Amino acid sequence: MNYDTLASKEVVEKSIDALKARGVEAVSVETGALALEKIKELIPPGASVMNGASATLEGVGFVEYLKAGQHGWKNLHESILAEKDPAKQMVLRKQSALSEYYLGSVHALVETGEMVIASNTGSQLPHIVFTSPNLIFVVSTKKIVPTLSDAMKRLEEHVVPLEDKRSQEAYGAGTAVNKIVIFNGENLMMGRKVQVIFVNEDLGF
Repeated sequence: MNYDTLASKEVVEKSIDALKARGVEAVSVETGALALEKIKELIPPGASVMNGASATLEGVGFVEYLKAGQHGWKNLHESILAEKDPAKQMVLRKQSALSEYYLGSVHALVETGEMVIASNTGSQLPHIVFTSPNLIFVVSTKKIVPTLSDAMKRLEEHVVPLEDKRSQEAYGAGTAVNKIVIFNGENLMMGRKVQVIFVNEDLGF
């Protein structure tokens, strides 16, 4: 299977409808630049923001924009990296789970609305499953697959080898799929807002 093929317009629309039925808002844009503009619209000034490591967020320019510091948000990731004491840094990492906004991507998204997110450490998962009241996932349409089984295959056959290579180059150690979340939907009674921005570009793994 070619995991870098962008989904058709019809498949994207089907996925948007499926997500909405599961309590997840979704929109589609053509370019990473437009995705970044959409993110800017969604996050108000003064909000606390945390993001996971994501080649997709890098690809749309979000990471660079966040580092530039002209956004008016409270950048929790920057505060964590600025703390050099390992014990204090770990406390900040745990506290960041309460960020008002969390941004990331997914490793696969099923046409029927399920999202698959895998993690080595699990640091981003508390935000996703419970703690952050606002989630924004930026997702290349190439990550859309027909079934949940295909989603797991995409993770194992495509994403893990690429992430392992990136991790080896960046940190001198490979990755491991230690924790997997299958995001089936959001309970609207929780009052959280979960949003997916589909991008019709080849972004991320």
